Amino acid sequence: MKSVQCRMARAALNWSTQELATRAGVGVNTVNRFETGQDARMSSVEKMRATLESAGVIFIDQNGNGPGVRLREREQ
Repeated sequence: MKSVQCRMARAALNWSTQELATRAGVGVNTVNRFETGQDARMSSVEKMRATLESAGVIFIDQNGNGPGVRLREREQ
């Protein structure tokens, strides 16, 4: 997960940095540092990614148009 994907995923879910931090079990400063391109522990990034994925985010790899995210369709 790239920092820009983290920001996009939070925006899609309408989550604050605090909400992601709480749900992922990491510090708010960790989320803020990662999203601004600073170093973060791989274990923290993995926790954030897993949390976002469990909330319905799908991460799209770089494919010539840049990395992205989308939301999984909700089951009816």
